Amino acid sequence: MLIQMKVNDFLEELASNSPAPGGGSISALAGSLGGALAAMVCRLTIGNSKYAEVQSEVEAILTEADQLRGELARCVDADTEAFNKVMDAYKLPKATDEEKAARSKAIQQAMQHAANLPLGVAESSLKVLKLAGRVLSIGNSNAASDAAVAGLMAHAGLHGALYNVKINLGSIKDEAYITATQAKVKEIIEQDNKLHAELLATAAKVIG
Repeated sequence: MLIQMKVNDFLEELASNSPAPGGGSISALAGSLGGALAAMVCRLTIGNSKYAEVQSEVEAILTEADQLRGELARCVDADTEAFNKVMDAYKLPKATDEEKAARSKAIQQAMQHAANLPLGVAESSLKVLKLAGRVLSIGNSNAASDAAVAGLMAHAGLHGALYNVKINLGSIKDEAYITATQAKVKEIIEQDNKLHAELLATAAKVIG
């Protein structure tokens, strides 16, 4: 599993001429790193008497951040698996009309799965961005830069994932699916624009 690899080994695999892992897995990793950093800031806040008034809220943020970190970490491998399924579908036989039809169906199913997975990564990364912005605002000010970086990682992971959604849509023939997915992408981007701007504004106020 990619997520179990040592960092140096993972980087070597990423830099190789193998097409996977690629941008999708890295987007999931970025979101997961954001969740981990947000959780760290929460843990550096909880138990500090200076932040006693917000402890219950920070505890709730911690629970969600840990959950999202785990979900996104699992997507590091799941994204590569989704890519491999697409490649396997393209390798199916196509000598007869029946084989061609089965192959085409398998490709379309694999492509939709390969688009759905990064869409989920984007949605989870958006949640991490929101949590990071909040903990930046109310959490331990000594870890403010960590909270800001958490938000930036989530923001990067979100947009990276959406690039993967969009590129997969180019190979999908189901117009209804394309329209619905494009609408979700637009909604995610609109929310990200708002939360990212708020994160930068809070960082400027808290950090300078």
